[in-house]
Amino acid sequence: MTNAAPQAPAEASRYRNLPAAWSGLMIALTLGAIYLALNQVLNLGFFVGKTMLDSSYLYVLAALLAGAVFLLIPATGSAPRDRVPWYDALLFALMAAVFAYFAWNGQRIVEEAWEFMAPDTAVWVAGLGWLLLLEATRRAGGTTVAIVVALFSFYPVFAEIMPGPISGLGQDLRTTAGYHFTSSESVMGIPTRAFGELVIGFVMFGAALQFTGAAQFFNNLALALFGAVRGGPAKVAIFASGLMGSVSGSVVSNVLTTGVVTIPAMKRTGFSPAYAGGVEACASTGGVLMPPVMGATAFIMASFLGKPYAAIAIAATIPSLLYYFALFMQIDGYAARNGLKGLPREELPSIRKTFAEGWQYIFVFVLLVWMLLVLQREALAPFYATALLLAINQFSKQHRLDLRKLGKLILGIGGALAELAALLAGVGMIIGALSVTGLAGTLANDLVYLAGNNVYVLLVMGALTSFVFGMGMTITACYIFLAIVLAPPLVAAGFDPVAVHLFMLYWGMVSFITPPVALAAFVASGLAGAPPIKVGLQSMRLGSIMYIVPFFFVLNPALIMRGDAGEILVVVLTAIIGILLLASALEGYLLGLGPLRGSAFAFVGRLLLAAGGLMLALPGGGDLGLSHLQLSVVGVVVAAIGAAVGRLGSGAAARA
Repeated sequence: MTNAAPQAPAEASRYRNLPAAWSGLMIALTLGAIYLALNQVLNLGFFVGKTMLDSSYLYVLAALLAGAVFLLIPATGSAPRDRVPWYDALLFALMAAVFAYFAWNGQRIVEEAWEFMAPDTAVWVAGLGWLLLLEATRRAGGTTVAIVVALFSFYPVFAEIMPGPISGLGQDLRTTAGYHFTSSESVMGIPTRAFGELVIGFVMFGAALQFTGAAQFFNNLALALFGAVRGGPAKVAIFASGLMGSVSGSVVSNVLTTGVVTIPAMKRTGFSPAYAGGVEACASTGGVLMPPVMGATAFIMASFLGKPYAAIAIAATIPSLLYYFALFMQIDGYAARNGLKGLPREELPSIRKTFAEGWQYIFVFVLLVWMLLVLQREALAPFYATALLLAINQFSKQHRLDLRKLGKLILGIGGALAELAALLAGVGMIIGALSVTGLAGTLANDLVYLAGNNVYVLLVMGALTSFVFGMGMTITACYIFLAIVLAPPLVAAGFDPVAVHLFMLYWGMVSFITPPVALAAFVASGLAGAPPIKVGLQSMRLGSIMYIVPFFFVLNPALIMRGDAGEILVVVLTAIIGILLLASALEGYLLGLGPLRGSAFAFVGRLLLAAGGLMLALPGGGDLGLSHLQLSVVGVVVAAIGAAVGRLGSGAAARA
């Protein structure tokens, strides 16, 4: 699992089929972790007469979960998948022992300042844990993540001999090992704390949704609402994938869960295979950026910023809606231009029947959103929502859990938790290395200097770096790295902190729809039966708004609802109009006017239409020299000329 989402069944090939005994152990570990989290987050007082330090709680949580990746994920593609080899069992036991040792000594770590003066035994145990955690990170996040984590984790040892901009206060190997495992800035730093305090509940909630039929409900609801309209199956993909992705947080799981329904339906009604795959890839990618849940990364972002999760969810709402609006308008234009109709009404589920079968989800989501946004009880919300979901679910004949299904649910939760625990603990060593060497503070100034004190160059550097790291890392690992390295100089340059961190998240997600990696597109291509590169290029075009919206809200935080109400209203309205024009230019169809294709003249019109839309969506002021009103007026004029030229060119081509 890459983003705190439970794995869809189709992704299970990455995991071993655990024998009964190991499955039982995994269930026990998962229940133990949930038990601990309930005690810590809900303050239930299970441990009478014993107060567990936060650090000890996190160590115990890591002891239960981080080493489980050795049981779940084979070391190589050729390793056994139907049994647990002795060496993986040994690695699991050693990892559990390492974290159990530090949990047992939690009080001494604080009282005796082990982070810089750890005893010999602790240093040797930390050294063993360091090596084990690198391998666990490789299995959980991939080879690229493991290499980056390894290089940074050893950086303190060589910090003094590095070139000027990346030199720092050097530490010996002994101090570095001890610091990684005993300080609150490394393995037990912000990522692991966010996992233990916030993320664990939402992983459990996402898995419970998967196993209680949420995907089927979302698909049926989307089909009932949009299946019969023009281009209906593609619009169903937007709605279903947006809903599912917002609560699952995993792009690939989202594609595999909703794409098996939406892609064949799109192809059946006339969409080309590549276009159908591109729609699903973009819809699933956008789901991770859509509140109310947004996956694990948003909760880690809240921890970095020291803000309630509700503030992050509110800020992310308008950009995510703009992204889906652009996708919706492109699909509508494609369907109108090609005369594509929806599915026959008699083949679609009725809204009444859909709600009758999935009414429980409505109550669960109302409770979740109310606790997140109104009560602002982020840590409690997923536990209450999960409890309500499981209780109501037992009234459903179709999705009622028996002991076998309950066991699968717990294993699904355990797999997601184990993978994320190992990944976040490993990535935490990047933070630790930058912290102990002092590089975290000086690197920001160096990056500003390299950008020539030009904030726009710095933004482009941030976007490109986010994209490159997003290609090789999970979005969570990518975001954490960028939040440490690139966010501080951008904030120091005067940009809004929430906007900067969302900027990193968006540009880290871009790699899911952009070749050469384009993971979402390539997974969708398998379902669509289309060449992966064609699906990747289609997803780039369909999701092109994702490349520019982050610049809009960084330059004007009103788009993330940070500002006075009047400015927010004006900026959002002009952004909607501008993005409508951009989407129309990309698809070659303007609502109310018709096609804008067929000749070079029409193409020029589309370019002008796109330029006008960009001016309307761009925030004014700053170095642009134009106010928002002036930009909007110029944009309207340019767009009007473009629409006229495009329509004339299209009409001339039709007559010819």
